[in-house]
Amino acid sequence: MKNLTLLIMAAGMGSRYGGLKQLDEVGPNGETIIDYSVYDAIQAGFNKVVFIIREDFKDDFKITISDKYNGLINTELVFQDLHDLPGNFNCPKEREKPWGTGHAILAAREVIREPFAAINGDDFYGRRSFEVLADHYFSESNSYSMTAFQLDKTLSDHGSVSRGLCEHADKKLMTVTETHDLKKTNNKITSDRDIDLNGKELVSMNMWGFTPSLFHYLEAMFIDFLNNNIYDPKSEFLIPTVVNDLIQQKMEEVHILKTDSKWFGVTFKEDKPLVKNQIADLVESGTYPIILF
Repeated sequence: MKNLTLLIMAAGMGSRYGGLKQLDEVGPNGETIIDYSVYDAIQAGFNKVVFIIREDFKDDFKITISDKYNGLINTELVFQDLHDLPGNFNCPKEREKPWGTGHAILAAREVIREPFAAINGDDFYGRRSFEVLADHYFSESNSYSMTAFQLDKTLSDHGSVSRGLCEHADKKLMTVTETHDLKKTNNKITSDRDIDLNGKELVSMNMWGFTPSLFHYLEAMFIDFLNNNIYDPKSEFLIPTVVNDLIQQKMEEVHILKTDSKWFGVTFKEDKPLVKNQIADLVESGTYPIILF
C-alpha cells in the first residue's frame, strides 16, 4: 500500500479561544479532537502522522497526545518557529503572531516524502473525510485535493469565523478566497466582503491533500510574501492563498472531494460543550469506541 501521511497543524496560539485548545479534552475519557483525527486516519489507511507544534509545549503535547500512538502509527514532531525564515530575512522584534498555515506546513519539509493530508488540529472532520482523501491517493492520483464542506454547517453561534470560500467546476477547484468575519446575522450570513451568501457555498476547512512538490512552491512563495509583508505584524502566509495562486497560474489542479461527514470545531470556549455533546452522540451510536487508545 502507498505511504500516506497526516500532517496536523497544532501550533496556533488560540487567541480567540484563550488557550491551547489542541489539548482540551472533549471525549468521554479525556480524548482531544486530535485523537479522533488520528483514529480516523489510521482507520482510513494513513501510516504516519506529523504534528506541527510550538516547541515550548512539546513536553505537554507528548504526554497528553502523541505518546499514546506509539506502536499504532509512526509519529513525528516538527516546530513552527517565528525565526525559521529563508536567506537573510530576520524576524522583526514586534512580531508575535505565527506566520500562518503556509509557513506551518513548510516546517514539515524535512520529514515528508510522500502524499499527505494537511488539517487543523482543532477541527473535527469525520471518518468519511479521511477515507475519501485516502482513496484519492491510493488510486495513484498525484493531483492536489481539497475536502469541501458546506458553509452553513461550519459557522459558530458564538462569534465570527474565517473560511476559504470556493468556486468550482467539473469537480475542480477554480478559486478559493479567504473570507473573514463570517457570521449569522438576522437569518442571513454576512462577511467582510460585499457578497450575497445563502449558506450552501462550499468552503475550505483546511483539509487539503498534497504531494511533496508543495514544499518547493512554499519556499519560493514565502520569500515573495516576506518581501511584501515582513513588517506587517498581523500578516499571514495562508495555505488557501497559496493554493489559489497555484490554480490561477495553472501550475496545479486541485480536485474537490465530497464528504457527508459533519464538521465541527472549537473556535471559541463557548463551542466546547456542543463539541463534547456531538462526540458523545457519535460514541453512543458506535461510530467510535468509548476508549480510543
